[in-house]
Amino acid sequence: MNGLNVFPTIAELKARAKELRSAALAAGTSLSHSESLEAVAHKHGFRDWNTLRAKALANNTLRIEEGSLVSGYYLGQRFKAEVLAFNEWSQGRYKVKLDLVEPVDVVAFDSFSAFRKRINAEIGANGKSFAHTSDGRAHLELTL
Repeated sequence: MNGLNVFPTIAELKARAKELRSAALAAGTSLSHSESLEAVAHKHGFRDWNTLRAKALANNTLRIEEGSLVSGYYLGQRFKAEVLAFNEWSQGRYKVKLDLVEPVDVVAFDSFSAFRKRINAEIGANGKSFAHTSDGRAHLELTL
C-alpha cells in the first residue's frame, strides 16, 4: 500500500506552541510566543523554529493512501471518493486514481450532462492538480 509519512503541519505545530504557552501560564510561568515556538522546535529535535518550519513546509502534508476516503472538488463540483491508487512518480508530484461515491456532472451547460465516476489526476503536495480550468481553478482539489 502506498501512502505518505505525515509530518505535522505548520498549523499543528503552532497549535502545540499555543498549548505549551497556555500550560506555562497556568503553571505561573511567562512564556513568549517565540519562546514557545522554539520550545516546540527543540521538542521535535530541531535547533530552532525556522529549521522546523522549513522541514514542515518541505514535507508532504497529504494524508491519503490507497483505500482511504477523501473529499474535495472536481471541476468545481463537490465530491467524496475512495482512493484506488496513489503513487509518487516525481518529487512532489503524485498520481491519484479516485472512485467517486456519487458521479459528478463535468459539463457546465444546461442542454446536456456528462457524469464522471472515476478520476485520474496528477497532484502536488497541496492536494491540487497541476491542470487548471480556463478561470485558473485546479481541476482537482482535495480537502486536506
